[in-house]
Amino acid sequence: MQNSGRIMKKNFLACDLGAESGRIMLGVLENGSLKLEEIYRFPNGAQRVNGSLHWDIDRLFAEVINGLKKAASLKIPVSSISTDSWGVDYILYDADNNIMKPVYHYRDSRTLRGVEYAKSKVSWETIFAETGIQFMQLNTIYQLAAEPKERLMKAKRMLLIGDAFNDYLCGVGKAEVSLASTTQLYNPVTKTWSEKLLSALELPKHIFPEIIPSGTKLGKIKDKIATETGIGNIDVIASCSHDTGAAVAAVPGEGDNWAYLSSGTWSLMGVEEKTPVITDKCRELNFTNEIGYGGTVRLLKNIIGLWLIQECRREWARQGREYDYSTLTEMASKTPEFVSLINPSDPRFIAPDNMPEKIAAFCKETNQPVPQTPGAYVRCCLESLALLYKRTLEMIEELTGKKIKRLHIVGGGSKNALLNQFAANALQIPVYAGPVEATAAGNILVQAITMGDLPSLSAARKVVKNSMEVKIIEPQAGEKQKWLDAYERFLKIIK
Repeated sequence: MQNSGRIMKKNFLACDLGAESGRIMLGVLENGSLKLEEIYRFPNGAQRVNGSLHWDIDRLFAEVINGLKKAASLKIPVSSISTDSWGVDYILYDADNNIMKPVYHYRDSRTLRGVEYAKSKVSWETIFAETGIQFMQLNTIYQLAAEPKERLMKAKRMLLIGDAFNDYLCGVGKAEVSLASTTQLYNPVTKTWSEKLLSALELPKHIFPEIIPSGTKLGKIKDKIATETGIGNIDVIASCSHDTGAAVAAVPGEGDNWAYLSSGTWSLMGVEEKTPVITDKCRELNFTNEIGYGGTVRLLKNIIGLWLIQECRREWARQGREYDYSTLTEMASKTPEFVSLINPSDPRFIAPDNMPEKIAAFCKETNQPVPQTPGAYVRCCLESLALLYKRTLEMIEELTGKKIKRLHIVGGGSKNALLNQFAANALQIPVYAGPVEATAAGNILVQAITMGDLPSLSAARKVVKNSMEVKIIEPQAGEKQKWLDAYERFLKIIK
């Protein structure tokens, strides 16, 4: 509600689903300021069943109910709720609207089979021309290509994860465009599902839901859920169902010479464009054209991120060596620099299990010293990521003709001060770190726009700038040549 330019206090909920954890976040919007509070957090992760990776979707739904109960106990009026999630994964539903299990995890090895099948039916050039999406074996197109035909034919509909949770809350199942664009089955020019690809891969067209814009009011929460949780008859909104789409909506960027890095398990680095860039060069550089709020295009590259360190930490814990992330980062900061480098985009690093062993193997194959301590492993990963950011930024400038003058890092990875400094040193431009909670902030601010409490995306970004901490990290004096030398080594090992 707007009143003489001042916004009355409004409360919103974001269901923010990540690959490692999920949260119910409260956002309080008042007089141009947004305050975020984590109401409830629950663990997430892949289940290994007979060698296959699945999501425990029933437990995740139950955890959302628990979170809504916790939110209701605060006894405050809530306007709406929206879910955002990682991309590409989906749920199939049968004719009785029951979930067809399993719900596969994007790291499941079946995707390799899907890639081979898709290659036999349609060329990579055609797939990219239709979608503008980079090749990744985990994309929905390859997951669906790996599905048994009989399972697909039994399905009545398909929803991607964030949209499925919105449907669970209100009973309206639609495909919000930012999430739909991650499938590599959405055509950003026609703004529809790609008829050419659905036909070529013999995918049943009836399972693909109606595509809707970011910031669509879906309906009221189900009466049963409203009563069970005590949350009341609140609205359910499809804000940006893709977590990166939501995060970019909260980047406090101004002008057109900035890039963003959504830093977490994955690193997603790109720029905001008005139209898709579907060219041979874009395909060769393996960039992607995902859709953002307001129909903007997120020209980006999806690259591995802190997954490398998450998996190292898991392996060390299995060995009885428990380290928190801050301890690992501190150990890395005291380790000699540029001893070993890896190519974070090497396919071997996508799958889970014994990441230190995979890093050691890469170092041996490239005639580099094998890291000897956890700190050395972490430093190797962070330095390599920063150098990959430099290479990616060069590609962005080549594709757009822009000279990028600052990088906005948002998400959980923006808390990693060492990686932020490495990025500034490697790129030789200022890094703006924050907000940490960009995904939840973007989710909530798009809800506020949809409900009429903010007039535009630019106004929402001003709210972020006015109310959330952003640290500016400058390149360190005297470090430029060392990073240039390391970059020359890096370019040789990634060829």
